[in-house]
Amino acid sequence: MAISLLVALTALGLLHVVPQLARWRGDGLFRRWVAQLADTSGGGRVVLALLLPLTLCMLLEWLLGRSPLGELLRLLFALAVLLYCFGPREFEADLEAILDAPDGASREAAAQALADDGRPIAWNAPALGEAVAYAALRRRFAVLLWFFLLGPAGALLYRLAQTLGRDDALRLDPDGRRAAGYVANALDWLPAQLLTFTLAVVGHWEAVIGAWRRWHSQAAPTSWYDASPGFLGAAAQADVFIDIEAGDGYAEEHSDPLAELRRLRGALLRALLAWLSVVALIVIGSWVG
Repeated sequence: MAISLLVALTALGLLHVVPQLARWRGDGLFRRWVAQLADTSGGGRVVLALLLPLTLCMLLEWLLGRSPLGELLRLLFALAVLLYCFGPREFEADLEAILDAPDGASREAAAQALADDGRPIAWNAPALGEAVAYAALRRRFAVLLWFFLLGPAGALLYRLAQTLGRDDALRLDPDGRRAAGYVANALDWLPAQLLTFTLAVVGHWEAVIGAWRRWHSQAAPTSWYDASPGFLGAAAQADVFIDIEAGDGYAEEHSDPLAELRRLRGALLRALLAWLSVVALIVIGSWVG
């Protein structure tokens, strides 16, 4: 866990200093591999598509660990995998592009980069807050969680599953598309729950938890894999609406997307620090124990 924390801190620092690192992520090999599996369909195709790269990842990590510079090479390998999985673009860089845009049209155009699935994002505070929360989940928090739990293979599993389940450019058969969506949603569920509770702690507890409870009260028992984690989007919008209602009631006049973006950016930074602090406490506890 200590090595994983060191790798995560190094990766986040590198991306802060050189955000272009996230743009070097290429998944052409994975796409060609998925295309080679055109003779298979359904869940079998999804399993085969994910199994080969994950097996290669674990095999390479094992081989590097048996070399004379084993720990150093494994650390560098984990760092490379984590940097790859933080793509396709650096999260903070996309937020900066919105904030630095010269006019409204440019800001709205820059905001579209937050949607990895290509869906348009409306230029208003609730929609922008929801998009930022999902981008933070899928480009940072979920990658970190699976990396801490399962190592480089966990981060790679998450990234490839999201590509397979949410990228319509990959031409899967209907059963395969449905199975890939199940895997992507299932891997989103746990980190989305943790991120929602973290946002409640660092933001507006009653609004966020209230939205979380309402979503779950209406959700089907299979929603943890059958649907994307809509409770995170609902929680992010509730966190925005509580600020809007703090004005004189005129939501359209007092909901500034840029102000909410800056506020939510700060909340997500505090959430990241909270996650890293918990991991650090676990590491310290293991040393003391």
